[in-house]
Amino acid sequence: MTGDSLTLSQQISAPESSDFLADVIAGLSSNPRALPCKYFYDERGAALFQKICDLPEYYITRTEIDILDRNRADIASHLGPDIELIGLGTGAGTKTRILIEALERPAVYIPVDISEKQLRESTVLFRKIFPDLEILPVCADYLQPVVLPSSSRKATRNIVYFPGSTIGNFEPTEALEFLRRIANFSCRGGGLLIGVDLKKDRRVLEAAYNDSADVTAQFNLNLLERVNRELAADFDLDQWRHLAIYNSSAGRIEMHLISEIDQFVHLDEQEFHVRRGEKIITEFSYKYAPEEFAALAGKAGFEFVRMWSDDARLFGVLYFTCSRDR
Repeated sequence: MTGDSLTLSQQISAPESSDFLADVIAGLSSNPRALPCKYFYDERGAALFQKICDLPEYYITRTEIDILDRNRADIASHLGPDIELIGLGTGAGTKTRILIEALERPAVYIPVDISEKQLRESTVLFRKIFPDLEILPVCADYLQPVVLPSSSRKATRNIVYFPGSTIGNFEPTEALEFLRRIANFSCRGGGLLIGVDLKKDRRVLEAAYNDSADVTAQFNLNLLERVNRELAADFDLDQWRHLAIYNSSAGRIEMHLISEIDQFVHLDEQEFHVRRGEKIITEFSYKYAPEEFAALAGKAGFEFVRMWSDDARLFGVLYFTCSRDR
């Protein structure tokens, strides 16, 4: 199957909504209660996240973009010519565009993203900007097994690109398993280019997730609004508030929605009693020292090659080659 044989609408279709219902029920039934952060990115959630990326407190996106921009030639030389670039959760594609512009004769680009709207828009844009590049979009949850389309062009090797520090949303054991899946796919000779948010002062971290304009709060609460809209739940959004804290012992930001009152929530003929002050966990975001992440990736079968960072060491873009056979 090649991109030339499919229309854009055939290549991009949204994931099944039945998983959303099952995941929400399971999360509300758990102790502590939790909702998967992958469901943040409906159309409004994706738009709010773009606003977050422009906030003065949220250093992650602008720092990563600056790292890529300043080091694009060196990064491209490490990745090599004629590669197949597989982008996981690349969103609007701002960072990927910097990377592709610097690559030597990239053979194919396969963006995999759960946000149908963003994937469609970025694919249209990229096909205009890079008319000679084969682009094969896949709308899917990359946390689940994904069948990638076959390219009509021969690549020297594949490189998985995972930007934005999304790896931090995994528990360490889950991150290791995810990296192993990538290594199994990449096999010997392939590579991984990944964004990692580095450990730093608590004040910097907590400000980034509790911005003064409350855009992150809107983003977090939009998850409940989406559950109401798509699954016919009855969350009273006025009775929930956003809070993110840095757990230094675990090395992670913990993002919560906190109930302001004792209340009942109804979903799919089920009733959930939520007490005042009770929290729903919506996101963990682990931060790593460079050597910690290199050791984790090493357990998955990757060999550390290089890290590019900013002067303040806020963020790192790390490159690994795969040392495992398929």
